[in-house]
Amino acid sequence: MRHVAMALAMMVLASLSVSVSGQGENRQPARPWPPAKTVDGQPNVEGAWRPVSGGTHSLDPALSSAQEFDQRISGVTKRNPSFVVDPADGHIPYQPWAAALRKNLEAAYENPTRPEHVDTQTRCLVPGIPRLYYFPTFRIIQPPGSVVFVWDEYHTYRVIPLDNRPHPAPDVKLWMGDGRGHWEGNTLVVDTTNLNGKSRLDVVGDFYSDNVHIVERFVFVDANTLTYEATITDPKVFTRPWTLRIPERRMPDDEFWEFACHEGNLDPADLADQINAKPGQK
Repeated sequence: MRHVAMALAMMVLASLSVSVSGQGENRQPARPWPPAKTVDGQPNVEGAWRPVSGGTHSLDPALSSAQEFDQRISGVTKRNPSFVVDPADGHIPYQPWAAALRKNLEAAYENPTRPEHVDTQTRCLVPGIPRLYYFPTFRIIQPPGSVVFVWDEYHTYRVIPLDNRPHPAPDVKLWMGDGRGHWEGNTLVVDTTNLNGKSRLDVVGDFYSDNVHIVERFVFVDANTLTYEATITDPKVFTRPWTLRIPERRMPDDEFWEFACHEGNLDPADLADQINAKPGQK
C-alpha cells in the first residue's frame, strides 16, 4: 500500500507540474521575431504597450507621483536616473529665462494661486506629446497606410499617416500636434509639429513652446520590447536639442478600462465620508 500511495503522489505531482507549465505558457505566449508584416508591408507591432518605469511627476529624476508621495511620508529620497539621455548630464538645457520660469512653476505647484500653477494633466487637459508615452498604457493599431495610437486616458488618440503628406500650415496648433511617419526597418520614425505648447512635460513644470519640433523614434527591439525616444528642438526655450528615452514592454493580457477625468475628483474614502456625514456636516 505504501508503494501504491507513493506512485499516486508522484502522478499528482507530475500532473500539477504539467498544469503549471501550461499556465505559464499561456501567460507569456511565444511571439515570432522579426515581426510578421501587415497587408501594406509594415512590421506588425500591434497590441498594448506600457512604460517599464512610468510616471510624470518629474523627468529629472524620472519620478512618478506615487514615488514622490512615498518620499514625503518616508523621508527617503528616490535615486532614480533621469529620462533625459542627451545631454549626458541628464538635465534639460533651458535658456536662463525658461529655467527661472520652470523653477517658479515647481515652487508653485504645491500651493497654486493661479490656474497656470496647476499641471495641465491635473486639470483634465490632454497631456500632449511626448508625455503620453511615459505614463499610461497605449494600444497600437495598424490600418493600411497609417499607425494609430490609442489611450484610454483622456480618450486620446493619434493617427500617423505614412504617405509623406505635408504638415498643416504653421498657424494650425493642436494639443497632440501633427505627426508624419515612416519606417526604418523595425523603427517607426514620427516627425511631429504644430503643437500648441499648452501642455506640460511633467507635474513640476517642465515645458516647451508652440514652436517645438519633436522627432520620435519607436525602436522595436524584440517581440516584447520597445524603446521610445523623443528629440525635442525649441530655440525659444532651450539652448540646444535634447533627447529623452523610455523603455516600454508589451502587455499581452492588458485590458483597457473606461477612464474619466473631471474637476473635483474625490478619493473613494473622502467620498464615503461625505456620503455618511450627518446633515449639516457635508
